[in-house]
This record gives sequence, C-alpha cells and structure tokens, in this order.
Amino acid sequence: MARKKNALRGHFVQAYVPGEEVGTAWLELAKWISTIGDDTQETTEDTAYYDGDGTPETEVVSVAGAYTPEGTFDPEDPAQALIAGLKYKTGDGRKIWHRVVSADGKKEWVGRATVTSIVAGAGDASAYETFSCNIRFDSIPAEKVLTP
Repeated sequence: MARKKNALRGHFVQAYVPGEEVGTAWLELAKWISTIGDDTQETTEDTAYYDGDGTPETEVVSVAGAYTPEGTFDPEDPAQALIAGLKYKTGDGRKIWHRVVSADGKKEWVGRATVTSIVAGAGDASAYETFSCNIRFDSIPAEKVLTP
C-alpha cells in the first residue's frame, strides 16, 4: 500500500447561497496553510442485548466530519478571504460549500458546511498573522469516485 503526503489531499471552499446548488468555482484552501486537523465528532450509544452476553455494543448514531486548517493569514488569498469575510456573520452567513479530495485523487466528498472559530489575523507582534478555523459538514457529505 502506497503512503501519500497530507499535502496531496485537497480542501476546497466556495460561497454558499441559500436555495442554490453547489457550483463549479472552487477555491483551494492551501496557500500558507501548514496543517489541517481532522476534528470529526461522533455520537455513540452503548446498549446491551439479551441475544449477546450482556456486554454493551457501541453504535455510532451520528458523524459530523470537520477539519481545522491552520497557517499564516493572507487576506489576498481568495479561499482565506472568503472564510475571513464570515467572521462577523451568523446563521446562514456562516455556511459554505466544502469539498475534500483524497490524497490519491480517487474520491471526493462535497457538502454544505458551517465555519466556526475563525481567526484571520492574530498572534505575537513579531510573528506573521495567523489563520485558522473549523469547517464542519452540516450532514454526511456526498461521496463520489473520481475517474482520471
């Protein structure tokens, strides 16, 4: 099995307009981004059944996929500017479309997402401005196999 570098995985964003379907004009969230964490949250329930030995079984009842990009803020980068522009918005104003392409380029996941914890310019006086946020899918994203 071949290993792939994280930098080969693509993260793309575009503006969300209520009532409109996702478009084709993606902005890559990559320039000056040094790390992207996986902050997926799962909700589980443990239940024991009489047809077993009484040991509780864990069932995953919900999954909220989320990513946390971090790096240096560049207000001229279109993807970072889109996210920075959401900082003082609420409700649907914090929604975007998010697309993740696997490092091997064989699959993608696309869905509406909510952006929280936006930092677009902060840090020590001697350091470059920082950029970070949390991008959490609002539901299970649509998975698609990509053909070369």
